[in-house]
Amino acid sequence: MEAVFFDMDGLLVDTEKVWLEIETGVMARLGGEWSPEHQTHLVGGSMERTVEYMLAVSGSDASEATVREWMVSGMVTTLNGGVEVMPGASELLDALRDEGVPVALVTSSLREIADAVLKAVGRDRFDAIVTADDVTRTKPDPEPYLTAARLLGVEPVRCVVLEDSPNGVAAGTAAGCTVVAVPSLLPIDPAPGRLVVSSLTEVTPADLRALIPA
Repeated sequence: MEAVFFDMDGLLVDTEKVWLEIETGVMARLGGEWSPEHQTHLVGGSMERTVEYMLAVSGSDASEATVREWMVSGMVTTLNGGVEVMPGASELLDALRDEGVPVALVTSSLREIADAVLKAVGRDRFDAIVTADDVTRTKPDPEPYLTAARLLGVEPVRCVVLEDSPNGVAAGTAAGCTVVAVPSLLPIDPAPGRLVVSSLTEVTPADLRALIPA
């Protein structure tokens, strides 16, 4: 195992509820209504997709730039007040660092939002960080994970991706990585090259190593 890649929202930190809060507030400003069912359409997706979807649902004539600013400013302000790390994530991250395994954060969120999370989690705990601002195509495209592998100088086939969404799982798989899925809002089925667990408390660095093909 040459490296481990952590997704951020819903995997490293419990931000899906924050997204729901901000999306609900923005939708109210647009004159529409929002629900957890709407949110499931956007899990693991890009800000552009979120903004387009919210404008379509609301029927508002607000500009994409305005909605994007509302979303980003709302998320950053809320996250600056603190974030909740998902069960087992900090312990696994520390264990990997103790064993000298390179670790990257790979997220579809914008850099501003990732920066707000990293202020709380610790930027120095990651050897590389890939956000939506660092790629031309976000998950489910493999580019984010291929970018992380390139930055760390490792082979994707020797890496493990930790994800919580179908989009993220698809990206990790397409990049050629082994995937450990911890489903959040949407179900994810086991598959070849993929382990599904209910929490990161269930896996150790040794467990991840055992998943890498011989």
